[in-house]
Amino acid sequence: MLESVALVMVGFSLGAAALLALVGATVHAQMELAPLARVAGFVLLGALAALQVEHGRALLQPVAAGPSSLYVAGLFVAAGSFLLFFRGVLQPRDHARAWHALALLPVLCAWLLPGAVALPLAFACGAGYAAWLALLAHRLREQRRRFRLERGVFIAQALIALLVLVCGLAAPWIGLHWFRVAYAILIGAGLFAALYLLLRFPDLPARAAEAVAGAYAVSTLTRVDREAALARLRRVMEQDRAWLDENLSLSSLAALVELTPHQLSELINTQFQFGFARYVRGHRVEAARRMLLAEPTASVLAVGLAVGFTSQSTFYAAFREITGEVPGRYRRQAAQRGERC
Repeated sequence: MLESVALVMVGFSLGAAALLALVGATVHAQMELAPLARVAGFVLLGALAALQVEHGRALLQPVAAGPSSLYVAGLFVAAGSFLLFFRGVLQPRDHARAWHALALLPVLCAWLLPGAVALPLAFACGAGYAAWLALLAHRLREQRRRFRLERGVFIAQALIALLVLVCGLAAPWIGLHWFRVAYAILIGAGLFAALYLLLRFPDLPARAAEAVAGAYAVSTLTRVDREAALARLRRVMEQDRAWLDENLSLSSLAALVELTPHQLSELINTQFQFGFARYVRGHRVEAARRMLLAEPTASVLAVGLAVGFTSQSTFYAAFREITGEVPGRYRRQAAQRGERC
């Protein structure tokens, strides 16, 4: 039974890894990550897919031999790229250093040590990397209000990572076959949680960037006329309606307001108590709210696209976040109350 579940998870993982890579290369291509972290994200997905292929092969054609050096190398690569990617997510881009790539150096152990030693060592490295990331995440504790909704899924991911560690360290006692079964299932569960996060919270990368910026912020506005900058920002957003541009980014808006991206981010955070992405969403949702009432025959999707959202899922998530209702329900209830734009 468990072997069948593991094989299903292997197939799911290959599709999920490909989909996540595609999303990273297209939808979230503008996410402000250091080049090393961005590459590490794709390497991580590739390493997990390769490990799942090996799990599937071993489950379909059981062999008595222990894990190959190539398989153990994949474990080390997955652990190292996991650290490099999430370090890039949890720290500003300018904190990245080329020497961070040394996290991949333990991969040499796959060929220098016997498999019985290298296998648990790979998971021990992963545990150390996870502890390091936990310290970085602790720095974001003051930004935790930004992630109230996602907290449950993050906790689930942490539990999955803990189970992976336990299975890896217990491999000599539970046997290689059951280790492969458990690890195949857990990789699939982890990729499922990642997909769920991105589907349920499409703007999560932007929220994470805001939280990191807030946690590491050093005032960049000491020589800036805040009132004049706010006036320019209001003109660009309220009169010029820059939020209509579906590709509007922090950098492009900063250029319109004649500030640097860091200055604009700090200005929005200190003035409105939330970040750039939430600020833009607020303008788009307010425009959508008016349009839903003014044009009752327009489809919800048409309204969302008209105000600058790129998909129905991002529109629904933003509208629910700000109004507490989904667009269609909001329109129906407003019509029952006789509201007009």
